[in-house]
Amino acid sequence: MGMKLSNFNFELPNELLAEYPSENRDEARLMVLNRKEQTIEHKKFKDLIDYFEPEDVMVLNNTKVFPARLYGNKEKTGARIEVFLLRELNPETKLWDVLVDPARKIRIGNKLYFGEDESLVAEVIDNTTSRGRTLRFLYDGSYTDFRIKLKELGQTPLPKYIKRDVEPEDEERYQTIYAKNEGAVAAPTAGLHFSKHLLKRLEIKGVDFAEVTLHVGLGTFSPVEVEDLSKHKMDSEEAFIQKDATDVINKAKLERRRVCAVGTTVMRVLESAVSSDQTLNEFGGWTNKFIFPPYDFNIANCMITNFHTPKSTLLMMVSAFAGHDFMKKAYEEAVKEKYRFYTYGDAMLII
Repeated sequence: MGMKLSNFNFELPNELLAEYPSENRDEARLMVLNRKEQTIEHKKFKDLIDYFEPEDVMVLNNTKVFPARLYGNKEKTGARIEVFLLRELNPETKLWDVLVDPARKIRIGNKLYFGEDESLVAEVIDNTTSRGRTLRFLYDGSYTDFRIKLKELGQTPLPKYIKRDVEPEDEERYQTIYAKNEGAVAAPTAGLHFSKHLLKRLEIKGVDFAEVTLHVGLGTFSPVEVEDLSKHKMDSEEAFIQKDATDVINKAKLERRRVCAVGTTVMRVLESAVSSDQTLNEFGGWTNKFIFPPYDFNIANCMITNFHTPKSTLLMMVSAFAGHDFMKKAYEEAVKEKYRFYTYGDAMLII
C-alpha cells in the first residue's frame, strides 16, 4: 500500500511560522539528519561547511524572483483588484496567465488599470481556472520598457501566511544572493540561508558549485487534495540545465562524492533530467515531476531544505529522501525545539 495524504499531516503551532529571516542569513538554525546513522544534530547553518570535502558539489537554483504581485482598479467601478503574474505566455502580444482576487468580479472583456497615472492597462481575454485569467497588457512602449513598468508597479510576492505588509527590505531578503535568471514567482527558499561569506568559505575549502534553473511557480505550494498521492497532478515549471553543470555533477557522481541539492526545486529539476544510465542530461523545458515515497533518487545523495507545511508536496519529497519515519521523528523534534518553519525559517541538511 502506498503512502496516503494523511501520512503527511502534523500539528504546527502558529508561533513557529517565521515572518522574518535571521538577522544574518547563515545564522539560521540547521538540523542535520544522518540517514545512515539515523542521528539528528542541532547546528547553525554556517556549520554545514564541516560536512563537505573538496570536490563535493553543491547544486544551486539560480532563478530570480520578479515582483509578481500588482494592484489595479477595475474600469467603471474602480474596485481594487490584486493580480498575481504566474507566467508569460507570449512576449510579443504581452499575454500573461495570472490569478485575480476577488475573482468573481473579473470577467472576460473587463479592463484593469494599474499605477497612479493608469499608465498600464490590461484586458481580460480568458478564464483559465476559478481564480485564473489570461490578460493581455496594453502598453505603448517597447517590450523592455513594458518589463521595467511591470517591475516598477509590482511588489515582492511574499507567501500568503506572512500577514505583515511587504517592506522595502523584502525585495532583497526574498532573493538568493546567487539569483540570476528572472522568472520565479517564489524564492527557492533553501538558498536564502547562504551568505556571500559562507559561499566564499566553501569555495576556499574546494567545494564545487553547479547552477541549474527552475522557475518556481505557485503550483509548488498548491495543496494536495487527494488521499491517493498517485492521483495528484503537479503544475509544470520551466527548468534549464546547461552542459557545464552536467559535467561537474556527473564527474562528482562518478567519483562518489557528495552531490548536494540545495532545495526541493533543485532536486526536482535533477530528477527530471536523468538518462537511462543514471547520469544527468542537459535539459530545457517544463517539468511536472512529483516525487513522493517510495522513490529512488538518481543524482543527489545529499539535500538542504527548509521545514515545510503539513500535507505539502515539498514535505513528501523530503520524506522520500530522508525516509518517512526518520522525517517524522525530525519534524517532531523540530516542533519541540522550536525550529522556525517555511520561507524565512530554519534549515535541514540531510546526508
